[in-house]
Amino acid sequence: MRCVPADPDLVAHLVATTPLSAAEAARVVADVVAFHAEPVEHYVRRRHAALQTRGVRNAQIYARLRAELAERVVAPPELSERQLRRIVYG
Repeated sequence: MRCVPADPDLVAHLVATTPLSAAEAARVVADVVAFHAEPVEHYVRRRHAALQTRGVRNAQIYARLRAELAERVVAPPELSERQLRRIVYG
């Protein structure tokens, strides 16, 4: 994943509206961008494993993943349960 420099206007806004320093604000912006840049396949596998560990059944997991993906800042195209299963199990 390539490193994208933090938007200077956003960093300035955070510095002006929070107790963060410029370096801290830039790091927060970079962390948020990295979090949202996670590929859909990685997100699906990671969340599936986490939910399965908590004892959630697959049918519930797939419904939850579809809802979570739809609410992402940059939502991917809607995935069917079958597509989600293929991502998880190949």
